[in-house]
Amino acid sequence: MARPTLYAAITNHGFGHATRTAAVLAEIQRLVPDVLLIVVTSAPRWLIESYLPGDFIYRSRVFDVGVIQKDGLNMNIPATLTQLQEIRTYQQRLVDAEVDYIKQTGAQLVLADIPPLASVIAEKAGVPCWMASNFGWDLIYEQWGEDFAEIVEWVRECFGKCDRLFRLPFHESMSAFSNITDIGLTGASPRYTTLELRRVFGITADPEKTILLSFGGLGLAKIPYRNLQQFPDWQFITFDRLAPDIYTNLIKVTDSKYRPVDMMPLCSRIISKPGYGTFAEACRLDIPIISIPRDDFAEAQFLLTGLQDHNHHYLLAENEFTESQWEFLFQPLLPPRKETSLPKDGTHTLATAVINYLYQD
Repeated sequence: MARPTLYAAITNHGFGHATRTAAVLAEIQRLVPDVLLIVVTSAPRWLIESYLPGDFIYRSRVFDVGVIQKDGLNMNIPATLTQLQEIRTYQQRLVDAEVDYIKQTGAQLVLADIPPLASVIAEKAGVPCWMASNFGWDLIYEQWGEDFAEIVEWVRECFGKCDRLFRLPFHESMSAFSNITDIGLTGASPRYTTLELRRVFGITADPEKTILLSFGGLGLAKIPYRNLQQFPDWQFITFDRLAPDIYTNLIKVTDSKYRPVDMMPLCSRIISKPGYGTFAEACRLDIPIISIPRDDFAEAQFLLTGLQDHNHHYLLAENEFTESQWEFLFQPLLPPRKETSLPKDGTHTLATAVINYLYQD
């Protein structure tokens, strides 16, 4: 009997899509280790390995570009358009190659987050395509004007072929999809105790004075690390490998077995750009977020609305982060605007749905 096989296609944009999908794949492995996972992405293999406890097939492919960025906040819109147009020129070759691969491996289902071409590939391969996201790339590109009109139409046409969308919290309407299932927050859970992490990383500050700086896989070029000198009895945690080594109260996490979600329970607050992965994992752990809004990225308004509705928070302008001496760390956090909390079972819900499909008679 053939081994149940899932083909997981992940968008070529930062690390957030890869990690939130990997958290679901890890849950699938935990529940049913026999499932063969094919992870199709340009995200680095070590990133996927930091989430998946078992074996998987890593297939490096680029299905889309998301948004070309030099760091976590600054986008290159002309380069994004150029690369999207290039992908469309060789779309047929890419689709045909993946269709052949799916047929060779016997994959029964495509799970995508959220490259538009995944649904085209699945349709031609004769297998269903499920997608999971809180936004579609059409939302992002539509904001950028007439130059992207043809791309928006193409994206929506692809999304229209998707058989089922698992819509995550902090979402837009995602009206290009015809079959939508809303689920709870997805994300990984911490692997280590706070006692163990405090020992390994030499953390002595109280949680109230321990801060995680989290700006995703693309980082942020303008983090004013000099401000750390203003807080000698605080400790700051970063995954930025390019951060300076001159500050004794800055802890650089460079071992890939440790993930941002592992460090979150050590902290009283997380300073972050708007990003589903960070927001969702922090909300699952009830850890407050200080966030820098983004007016040029349409998804951000939905994330920030969700953050303000469901978690303790503080919003600050980018120049308040980059040019001040971080007086905001002494400001009181604002409580969530809504009393109802978001369900936190999205990872298990999606993993179970995939397993049930793969093992159906």
